[in-house]
Amino acid sequence: MTLQDAIKIRRSRRKYIPEPMEPSSAARLRELIDEYNNKENLDIRLVVDNGEAFGGLRKSYGMFSGVRNYIGLIESTTDPVYLEKLGYYGELLILHATSLGLGTCWVGGTFHRASCPFDLAQGERVNCVITVSRVQGQLSNREKLIYKLTHRKSKSPEQMYTSDAPVPDWFLSGMEAVERAPSAVNRQPVMFTCKDGVVTSSVEDIMGEGLAIDLGIAKLHFELGVGGGAWEFGNGANFMKS
Repeated sequence: MTLQDAIKIRRSRRKYIPEPMEPSSAARLRELIDEYNNKENLDIRLVVDNGEAFGGLRKSYGMFSGVRNYIGLIESTTDPVYLEKLGYYGELLILHATSLGLGTCWVGGTFHRASCPFDLAQGERVNCVITVSRVQGQLSNREKLIYKLTHRKSKSPEQMYTSDAPVPDWFLSGMEAVERAPSAVNRQPVMFTCKDGVVTSSVEDIMGEGLAIDLGIAKLHFELGVGGGAWEFGNGANFMKS
């Protein structure tokens, strides 16, 4: 399965089969995490067979069940684009996990940070986590209900970009992938601009809760949808098509 295929089938899942991750899947995710951490000086960590952060109704608010494995995204620097990078590479891990047949979900608040088994230095905090485990094929009734309660109507690709001229087909392919990008309560806050042949993306308030993460996620989806190229990091930064 390609990452482009993973974009098409990925769904946020909240009910997991409560068992440790298969060793081969855990090894692949650790390999990718090490690669991204080393490349961008990030702090992403995999937790296997420890669901204490989601234990009980009090910690997960009934939103999740069966969580035993997750990826922690640690905020540990004043780098202005650090959170955007966490969004970009966190979503890249999600798509790889999807290609491995695992269910995933971005989680920003409905878990107990103090119960995460991380030895954090002063000034470090768990920004968010990504649940990742085996799931049943179909959404459970509770998952369907939570989806209805937490999601608003999706924007069309045309509502998420502006252009000073008709856009090329490759740009539309990128925007179709952006339409499928996850964001908090499906707010889809990232706007893309194609002006004088230059593509940029931005959010109104990069300091807003979770918006830098959403920017990184949307950039990744656009890049994969286009099928070649790379983003500069930063709010309003350029895309360089290969």
